[in-house]
Amino acid sequence: MAEALLFAAALLFGYCGMGWLALAKAAHWEQARGRPRPSGPSTRMLQGLGAAALAGSLALCLLVDHATMASLVWVMLLTGSALLVTFTLAWRPRWLKWLVIWVR
Repeated sequence: MAEALLFAAALLFGYCGMGWLALAKAAHWEQARGRPRPSGPSTRMLQGLGAAALAGSLALCLLVDHATMASLVWVMLLTGSALLVTFTLAWRPRWLKWLVIWVR
């Protein structure tokens, strides 16, 4: 049960990380928020948050399995997370707005 929760947390971290990396791009920001993206510091913060969340998902995968299996699962998790963010941007881009509610 604990392993399933750790994998679920890793998937959530992966989704948030891919979402933050996508929202760092001006086109995706405008899709999700409906207005132009703020200046450079918030873009760098989104990129940093995205990288940190993806690193966190790797750390969670490493807690569950040995390194070779965890890295394989993590790469599949990244693919799935990127696909989920892509579908969210294509279908309901406003749903990603909750990732950046702290940015005015």
